[in-house]
Amino acid sequence: MTTLTAKRILVGVSGGIAAYKSAELVRLLRAAGAEVRVVMTPAATRFITPLTLQALSGHPVRVELFDAGAEAGMDHIHLARWADAVLVAPASADLLARLAAGRADDLLTTLCLATRAPLLVAPAMNSAMWAHPATRDNVARLAARGVTLIGPAEGEQACGETGPGRLVEPPQLVAAVAGRFRAGLLDGVRALITAGPTREPVDPVRFLTNRSSGKMGYAVAAALAEAGASVTLVSGPVALEVPDRVRCIRVERAAEMAEAVRARLAEIDLFVAAAAVADYRPAETAPHKLKKRAERMALPLVRTPDILAEVAASTRPPFTVGFAAETEDLERHARAKRMLKGVDMLAANRVGAGEGFEVDDNALLVVWEGGQAWLPRAPKPQLARRLVRLIAERYRERREGAPGTPASTGDEKDTA
Repeated sequence: MTTLTAKRILVGVSGGIAAYKSAELVRLLRAAGAEVRVVMTPAATRFITPLTLQALSGHPVRVELFDAGAEAGMDHIHLARWADAVLVAPASADLLARLAAGRADDLLTTLCLATRAPLLVAPAMNSAMWAHPATRDNVARLAARGVTLIGPAEGEQACGETGPGRLVEPPQLVAAVAGRFRAGLLDGVRALITAGPTREPVDPVRFLTNRSSGKMGYAVAAALAEAGASVTLVSGPVALEVPDRVRCIRVERAAEMAEAVRARLAEIDLFVAAAAVADYRPAETAPHKLKKRAERMALPLVRTPDILAEVAASTRPPFTVGFAAETEDLERHARAKRMLKGVDMLAANRVGAGEGFEVDDNALLVVWEGGQAWLPRAPKPQLARRLVRLIAERYRERREGAPGTPASTGDEKDTA
């Protein structure tokens, strides 16, 4: 599994004959799981067209520093913040000199100054230019500032000379970028998570729902993405921003959530059911608003799909994690629900009296076959990271066929 899954790599291309290799570089980065954006210097467009790199990256290629149509003219700031790493390949002698001098006279050099992401440069130039004292001085200054230099390689050059100055080949450039990232706990894992409540319409005005805010599910989605997973979130109606690097599918009713999960079941390795799905829905939805007439009104209800049990019982089930909200006897209900649903793990929390729903922190009891862990009360993003570490451990055990670990009775420590 690659360490570039869900990573954001900004590729800078400067002017030089080696710019033709940037097309293969972008293709390989995307094949390794990265999302790629490309910024070119004006000179680079003389060697390879922006349209080529746009087609390979799947995003518009930026060239101009002052582009009123891109992020309100602040593209250098937007791109600098977006990137997990910036790779300039090829980096010409001119670009190295401008970076060493701290110049900001085009979009590429400006965002290199503005980014806090790791900056990697792959020089490519004539061997005499590479050996020149001015270039050697510029390279030393950049290295002293923490810039990573990749190459150059030695060999035959376009000018007919032989020596150092060739651009390192794209596969080696991809490996160098990947080496900057610590392998995530769930690198390459395809995860699907449900979150938030569902709404079951009674009439065009009213619906049945619950008190779920979706905060815990959204925090788990973010933690899964941080761990390297490719995350799809199926969300009921909530007032939350979609976490970074998470694809979101919005639904309202339990039946819609079930259908969204079924449609993606064959494509996933891990399923986390954090949504508070309504257990029942009205047998019929009134076409018009129901009027207040009688002192009492009966509302017939029917069961909604049991999404968690359905996923766990599928022909080739993913590693499945359920949630349970309980008001009493937490451990007994958690273990009973895990067995009833047939899931690999179950995270249970108390609700009511300021616990669980509509609050910013939580505590979880996590149970699995042969073990359990108590995750003490903490802000939901912190708690989600602890939970994801437990999920990753159990997921690897099942994938590798390892036996379960002994039960954990102590607090899980947060090292994220």
